[in-house]
Amino acid sequence: MIFLRRFVIVGTRAMAKGKLPLNDLAGGAGRMDVLIRALMSSILTSHGIRKDVEFTMVLLGGPGPARRIKFVSNELRGIHAEERAVAGKVAAVIKEPIPPRGHWIERSPGIYDGGGDLDMTLDDWDCPTVRLEADSPNLYSGTLPSNFSIDEIGFILGDDKTLECDRGIPRSLGSNWLQGHTCIAIVHFLLDEGVNLVIE
Repeated sequence: MIFLRRFVIVGTRAMAKGKLPLNDLAGGAGRMDVLIRALMSSILTSHGIRKDVEFTMVLLGGPGPARRIKFVSNELRGIHAEERAVAGKVAAVIKEPIPPRGHWIERSPGIYDGGGDLDMTLDDWDCPTVRLEADSPNLYSGTLPSNFSIDEIGFILGDDKTLECDRGIPRSLGSNWLQGHTCIAIVHFLLDEGVNLVIE
């Protein structure tokens, strides 16, 4: 199956294993709140779930090696627009042992657990990939929608820390540094409306 839109966000301090503190997502969980909001923006609409998204969070906060959790939107069940409930889905994954690098285990419908890092995720993608950062050329042209279309595209985002990555085409959504979930909402708008993206 072709996934039209892929997002990966790197949690530099986000817990990779253990008991996720649902009452302290912004602190003890390593800014897991940033990742949860990004996940919700990527897959949820006002009244349902998008069917064309693959979202991966890379958890680097330990203990142990890096972990990836992948959400495949058209396979998901029981996801609702409530941050704590969505965080509970992540909590159910990270209480399990971290799988080997490159190996995925389906923990529940549409939620896959694997070892590995950002580079491994990008190596798996076979599509144009954009790295979102404020001090880069604009992602979109100044023109109105022009029926722009693309079969598949990926976006790299960071949490509240500077993203140390030189892969992907660097592009900006504006001069201000925006939170990940806001960036994703803007990207969805641009793609939904067919705005011409400058990715070459």
